[in-house]
Amino acid sequence: MDSILLKEMVFYGYHGVLPEEKRLGQKFIVDVTLYIDLKAAGKTDNLEMTVSYHDVYMRVKDICENERFDLIEALAQRIADKILNDFYKVEEVAVAVKKPQAPIEGIFDYMQVGIRRSRND
Repeated sequence: MDSILLKEMVFYGYHGVLPEEKRLGQKFIVDVTLYIDLKAAGKTDNLEMTVSYHDVYMRVKDICENERFDLIEALAQRIADKILNDFYKVEEVAVAVKKPQAPIEGIFDYMQVGIRRSRND
């Protein structure tokens, strides 16, 4: 299956269980992979035959910056649901949400949740 990847989109949001996370916010990094048949787009060079990654980016940005979730699992699910609802050409979507400033003592790059959803789910 063909794919479109939007990698390491960075947003500032207010997601988390702790009161400080809800009040202060933090950085979140999101990867989205759209599984879509790109054959027609490749043959015709026509934007109507694919999905505009600009439009996908704007949907993800809106969710990350304007909605609030306790869990990054819920954030990832909301993003997947929105993409499958708004872009009928997308057959499956994978979403990874990274939380580099998770409130955990220790040294790490980030904590990550990854999900993959399809129209058949």
